[in-house]
Amino acid sequence: MKRNQPQIPEIPCPPGLQDRLLRLIYNHALGRALIRPFTHPAISKIGGCFLDSALSRPLIPAFMRAADLDLSQCERPAGGRYRSFNQLFTRRMLPQARPFTPDPRALASPCDARLTVYPISSRQVFHIKQTAYRLEDLLRDPRLARRFAGGTAMVFRLCVDDYHRYAWPDGGLRAHYRKIPGILHTVNPVANDHFPIYKENSREYTVVRSHHFGTYLMMEVGALMVGKIVNHHTGYTRLEVERGQEKGYFAFGGSTIVMLFMPGVLQVDPAILKASARGEETRVRMGQKIGESRKKEDGKPRS
Repeated sequence: MKRNQPQIPEIPCPPGLQDRLLRLIYNHALGRALIRPFTHPAISKIGGCFLDSALSRPLIPAFMRAADLDLSQCERPAGGRYRSFNQLFTRRMLPQARPFTPDPRALASPCDARLTVYPISSRQVFHIKQTAYRLEDLLRDPRLARRFAGGTAMVFRLCVDDYHRYAWPDGGLRAHYRKIPGILHTVNPVANDHFPIYKENSREYTVVRSHHFGTYLMMEVGALMVGKIVNHHTGYTRLEVERGQEKGYFAFGGSTIVMLFMPGVLQVDPAILKASARGEETRVRMGQKIGESRKKEDGKPRS
């Protein structure tokens, strides 16, 4: 019996209060000047310490109402209640709440997010609105960047009301891990209009030699008030990972996951491609099918 997968909507996400506030800040020179001190990692660290403490518990009821959280799909915290705001924010959902597509050749979304897909040019560049991103700047590794020329970039933007844990979209050998320090702009699209956020923000990435999608790269990008990216097993040089296995989580705030694929290995869902071409984000859930492998059983790309 097949599990029903959530349907992929083609509508853009409606702007909320957070979006309007960030537009007000980033679209004015004074606002951008005032926000600059808050992008320093030290500020996010201070905020994170508060949100990890019991002093942050009074924030929980209002956040639950605003985000319309359904905790019946989550693991119960020790003692039956959340000891801090971040314990709620980083809650773990029950496996049945985020089932992975049963098709082994399908690409599963690694997280709950707003997804946009971009082609990578032969010159190792992809564009988000008017901002050009060179893979060499993003990865700080020219040799690795060349491997993804002509491939596909997938940008998963997590908002504060999204589930902030993420998983491996396909299994294989985790062959490389790197952490790049930086500052912490918001990852809201309005910030991208004024700053190259994905090459300025703190980020971590992993390279995986996967079973169905060749070598892919998965990058976590920190954001304003997200000083903590928690990736599991970073101490291992090489590690076998499984599809659907938890990779890590973000502490409070919006954040982003960027995935890079080499050319000829991935066919993205047509509805997502159409929405991306219109400049629209597509809501996806962890485990949902968002594409499929173009590789034949012998491991070579389909013609």
